[in-house]
Amino acid sequence: QAILAQYPPSEFTASFDFRRSRRGFHSKMSSGNFRFLNLIKPVMCILPEVQQPDRRIPFKEKLLWTSISLFVFLVCCQIPLYGIVTSKSADPFYWMRVILASNRGTLMELGISPIITSGMVMQLLAGSRVIDVDQSLKEDRALFTGAQKLFGMLITMGEAVAYVMSGMYGDLRELGAGNAILIISQLFFAGIIVILLDELLQKGYGMGSGISLFIATNICESIIWKAFSPTTMNTGRGTEFEGAIVSFFHLLISKPDTTSALREAFYRQTAPNLTNLLATLFVFFIVIYFQGFQVNLPCKFHKIRGHRGIYPVRLFYTSNISIIMQTALVSNLYFFSQLLYQRFKSNMLV
Repeated sequence: QAILAQYPPSEFTASFDFRRSRRGFHSKMSSGNFRFLNLIKPVMCILPEVQQPDRRIPFKEKLLWTSISLFVFLVCCQIPLYGIVTSKSADPFYWMRVILASNRGTLMELGISPIITSGMVMQLLAGSRVIDVDQSLKEDRALFTGAQKLFGMLITMGEAVAYVMSGMYGDLRELGAGNAILIISQLFFAGIIVILLDELLQKGYGMGSGISLFIATNICESIIWKAFSPTTMNTGRGTEFEGAIVSFFHLLISKPDTTSALREAFYRQTAPNLTNLLATLFVFFIVIYFQGFQVNLPCKFHKIRGHRGIYPVRLFYTSNISIIMQTALVSNLYFFSQLLYQRFKSNMLV
């Protein structure tokens, strides 16, 4: 009491607050969260961003923004890259492009791969506490989202350079420096468009997520085209239609033997057949059926004694996230391995 009487309460409180703030400052400096997020703050002002809606978006307006985003995506899927050398070689990513929502030789060559890769890496760093982010703080959420967007833009640039350097659009010496820079710029700005479209839908202007929308659109486009494509081809047995349903009616009309026509329509190997279409529809309905399965976990609330609740966990809780991540990881590893092989062909490890 004698010691406390020598100091006024205001001075003692100020000294205590200073020590406490000093300890808090040092604890923040020692954690990776403070240093990493502070690196993002100067860049936040130049990152492209979609503003949060200041009102509740009506359903018709959400439908309009979703349609506009989908239209922009489909247009970019049809605009070819300028300056590339046409290649007739097999596409190494033919089976992955449906999941990555990409289209070879167009502005959507990269698809949603940069968004998935950046999100996967940032969530992995945050989950392993390498980056300690407090999602309850608005500032931390904004900085984490900005870091994820910046990382996505850097990955877009890196993948664009890897695509060009690996010779996917022709030999780099034949392309020249001007065409190479032009192709990289086209892929980079198309990647930014995809990032902004996804952010536009996620912030409430549209319905659902941009990633899910683009993947669903790509899959539906592929199914409809393979079912109703009017394109003809010659396989050595006469003219055939590419679409399975169109080919089915064509074979019934053109062939006198109905059994042979049905067998070819269901089991032909040179183009999509009815068995492929029926198997796709079967898997579609099976997934919808199992989507409704869930396990209800009983929960207790510590703040409200005696109150119990139920937390439902769906059978397909992870949905298709694991498939998307695996596809993005394989595509990135493939192109960076191709890039290393182009530069170090004599190295046995490469």
